[in-house]
Amino acid sequence: MLSRTRDDLLPFVRTHWRALLTLLALVLVPLGLFAHLVHEVFREGGFGWDQAVLNLYANHRTPALTRVAETLGVVGGTAVLPFVVLAIAWGLARVGGRPHAWFLVLSVSGATLLNVAAKVVFRRPRPDELLSVLAEPGFSFPSGHAMANAAFGAAIALIFWRSRAGWPATILGTLWAVAVGVSRNYLGVHYPSDVLAGWTASVAWVTGLHLLMVRRWPHLRQSPLGRQDTRTPAGPAR
Repeated sequence: MLSRTRDDLLPFVRTHWRALLTLLALVLVPLGLFAHLVHEVFREGGFGWDQAVLNLYANHRTPALTRVAETLGVVGGTAVLPFVVLAIAWGLARVGGRPHAWFLVLSVSGATLLNVAAKVVFRRPRPDELLSVLAEPGFSFPSGHAMANAAFGAAIALIFWRSRAGWPATILGTLWAVAVGVSRNYLGVHYPSDVLAGWTASVAWVTGLHLLMVRRWPHLRQSPLGRQDTRTPAGPAR
């Protein structure tokens, strides 16, 4: 179903690989400046409000809220989110939105790769495990859950913006990204600044990717739900 657009996507990537790498670098540089600020100015665990927010969540945990946060972590993590993205991409391709499908896949996968690179570069330790609900491996900055789900929400908003589903998709995508990010703070596995950095980096990445891809596929500006109705109707025969 995606093969025809894939044939266009591969030449697009070969032609614009420098622009894609530049876009990744432009997102990575602000993350680096932010991480440097955290390390140099706020050496004791990051920003002053980082630990305060974590303590606030730790003091107000309940079994029910913890189950909700853990569920959000699973659904928004690598065990479920990739399959959700692929299912939606398949649906977009089915209604004629193959470029939209690739945009969604590249948005989330690109944000994920960017997160892996950032973690390797910045190597920020996770918060104190004594205050966390879960013990997770890897580094803390930026939050992978926050980045992947913010990329997902931002891509969905851009895909459906020019349709009647635009506002609902934007609101739901934003609420989902916020809920997943907050759940990582609630569980104590990320500092709030990790989540904030993940959100902003993903929005920058997805916006830049959309501006780049729309050069090749101008109808990315249109919703795939309304593409069948975008042609100007023919006038009456004379």
